[in-house]
Amino acid sequence: MRPHMFFNHEVGGMDMATRNTYTIGFSGKSAEQFFDLLRQHNVRRVLDVRLWNRSQLAGFTKARDLQFFLRTILDADYIHLPILAPTKELLDGYKKNQISWADYEPAYLQILTERNVEAVLNPDLFADACLLCSEATAQKCHRRLAAEYLQAKWGVSEQLNIIHL
Repeated sequence: MRPHMFFNHEVGGMDMATRNTYTIGFSGKSAEQFFDLLRQHNVRRVLDVRLWNRSQLAGFTKARDLQFFLRTILDADYIHLPILAPTKELLDGYKKNQISWADYEPAYLQILTERNVEAVLNPDLFADACLLCSEATAQKCHRRLAAEYLQAKWGVSEQLNIIHL
C-alpha cells in the first residue's frame, strides 16, 4: 500500500460496506500473543495511533521493527497515523494525573474535530485494520475514542464494526 493512500481523495470507495476495525494495545502482551491475535482476526494493516512510535519502551512495536514483523509474519501493512494521536500536552497531562479521564475524553474528541479526521481519512483504510496503542485495554485509551468517533461521524454508509482485541 502506498503510504499516502489513507487520505480520503486517494482511495476508491467500498460503498455501504461494513468494515471490521480492530483495536489493540501491546502492553502486557508477548510478541507471540500480539501477532497471534492479529493473525486470528485476519488483520491486513496496523494503524499506529501512538504519538511516539519509536520509543525503546515499545519493544517489538517500535515502528521499523513492527513494520518488518507485520510484513514478514502476517503480510500486513503498517501505517503511522499521528492525525489520530493525542497532543503531547494532553497525553502528558493525563499521564501525570493533572487531568482525569473524564476531562481527557472530551479534550481528545475536540482535537479530532479540529483536525477534521473524518474528512481527511478514507474509511476503506479501516477495513480489516487494527488501531494500535500501548494501553493494555481499550477502556481508557484514545484508540477506542478514535474508532468510536469515526464510527459516529461516518455513520451507516461507512459502517465500522469495532472489535477490541
